[in-house]
Amino acid sequence: MKKLLCLATLILFCGTAGVCATGAQTGNPLYIIKTSQGDIEVELFADVAPVTVQNFIDLAAGKKEFTDPATRKKVKRPFYDGLIFHRVIKKFMIQGGCPLGDGTGDPGYRFEDEIDADALGLDKIKAVDPQRGPHPFFGIRSQREFQMVVLRPLFQKMGIGSQEDLDKRKADVNVALAGLTLKQAYENMGYRYSTKGSGQQPVRGALAMANSGPNTNGSQFFINLVDTPWLAGKHTVFGRVAGGMAVVDKIGQVPVTEQSKPTEDVTIISIRPKP
Repeated sequence: MKKLLCLATLILFCGTAGVCATGAQTGNPLYIIKTSQGDIEVELFADVAPVTVQNFIDLAAGKKEFTDPATRKKVKRPFYDGLIFHRVIKKFMIQGGCPLGDGTGDPGYRFEDEIDADALGLDKIKAVDPQRGPHPFFGIRSQREFQMVVLRPLFQKMGIGSQEDLDKRKADVNVALAGLTLKQAYENMGYRYSTKGSGQQPVRGALAMANSGPNTNGSQFFINLVDTPWLAGKHTVFGRVAGGMAVVDKIGQVPVTEQSKPTEDVTIISIRPKP
């Protein structure tokens, strides 16, 4: 068997396994996302993602202070009213909640993820197969990406800071790689998990926080059009579509630009509790 450090010989592979949606969580709040294409009813998982859900609810109601991107002043008003779904990718997801309408905006603050990696099974999945290479959930396409995404964080975790250190500890690195799980690899990248967090899978109809990396949640969210198991452990799933999935699918079919922005605005009219 060739050593794991012989990266040039690794063959990347893709997984196709899906996961099933879970049922309703009793007692969780129901909200209506009213859009220009119709209403979407969502159940919010307040029991496993309380901070994320409260942030969503308070922004929607105008109870939480945020930074107005136009004036740079702190304000309170229903945050989501009038915003658009700025990113729509067919057979993937629809994304909204950016105050700038281009995916670069936020409410002026960030907060931590609420994810239970063990409940998602990430502690049982090997990060690297000695024959096939890195797990497809990494989305790695080259040896350089493997070095950046998997090896460099691992070396930092192990205190390897030079080629000399690596030469001395190749055996240790091979052992570490052989036992490395997706959970551990993601933790090396900066993700932090809790058994009190959400263990909901990012399946079709899941409502999850969009982010730019570990613990960078703000206001942007997305709704899955399909199962996206490769996103598990990287985004807090804090709700699910309980009604109106046909509206989500309709939005997912609108014409878009090369930047995946709808050619005609799909507007969030309001987000309010279900009557």
